[in-house]
Amino acid sequence: MRYDLDDLRLFRHIVAEGSITAGARRMHLSLPSASARVRALEHHAGVALLIRERRGVRPTPAGTALARHARDVLAQTARLESAVASYARPPTAPLTLLGGGSAMHRLVPRALVSFLRAHPDVDVAASESRTPRTVRMLADGEADLGVVLDNEARDCGLTMEPLGDDSLVVIGQLGGILAGRTAVAYREVAEHPLVGLDSGSSLRRWIEKNLGPHAPAVRYRTTVAHLNTLVSLAAAGVGLAVVPRRVLAPSQPLDVCELRDPWSHRRHLLAWGAKAETPSTATAALAEHLRHAAMSEPEGGEGVPAM
Repeated sequence: MRYDLDDLRLFRHIVAEGSITAGARRMHLSLPSASARVRALEHHAGVALLIRERRGVRPTPAGTALARHARDVLAQTARLESAVASYARPPTAPLTLLGGGSAMHRLVPRALVSFLRAHPDVDVAASESRTPRTVRMLADGEADLGVVLDNEARDCGLTMEPLGDDSLVVIGQLGGILAGRTAVAYREVAEHPLVGLDSGSSLRRWIEKNLGPHAPAVRYRTTVAHLNTLVSLAAAGVGLAVVPRRVLAPSQPLDVCELRDPWSHRRHLLAWGAKAETPSTATAALAEHLRHAAMSEPEGGEGVPAM
């Protein structure tokens, strides 16, 4: 049998008070409503639960058993609600953090790990976004912080600060066609089979935008979603790849060449939303964790895996 929790509470109050009227008052019910609920309880149980007397009521043996078990059920329910409530979302909206594919590879995950551990009461919605979209959302007050590229965010009117280098390089199998080279132009890279990121990725679209309409034809052996996979494919000799230098670990067996193209030299900036003049304490704290992550991550050093 299943009993309604409010009916059990009512029955407990009636037994404790010795009166349906008093029990109804404690539950903020009318006497007719409380009496109807008691009759429904007795019908549900199939046995009388109360003995009606001139000066009140007293429980039958079945009523005494129900009142005792109701006490235990209600206590367990209270403990359950308390335990679940401890996992309830904070009343404030999560902070919104945006960044390009390169930033989302190591910088943002590293900052999120330290920030979320230090601030268990604050949530963060982090997502990949190209710089133009990030700038628009920050200007419209739809995001709190963004990691943007310097050459796409100039003169946008947002408060910004330098965060770190994000220059691109070309990588290939150790001892392969890049062996002995220190720098190469993208047009020469494009003469060889490549591996790249999916066409919708922010990094791929940024490269293609800077190459312009006269970009050389490229043969992609395959395209993938994550920079980790791209670097592994290039290291295995599947094809050359253009990646941010900062995603490379010192221990990876790769040949690495600078790109001669001016667009390959770029920097990350930390951009603040339209409310930057009065940022919340949580926003300021997240910004500090991003600064620390950028400074503590050595160029080409190991970091948190891509999320």
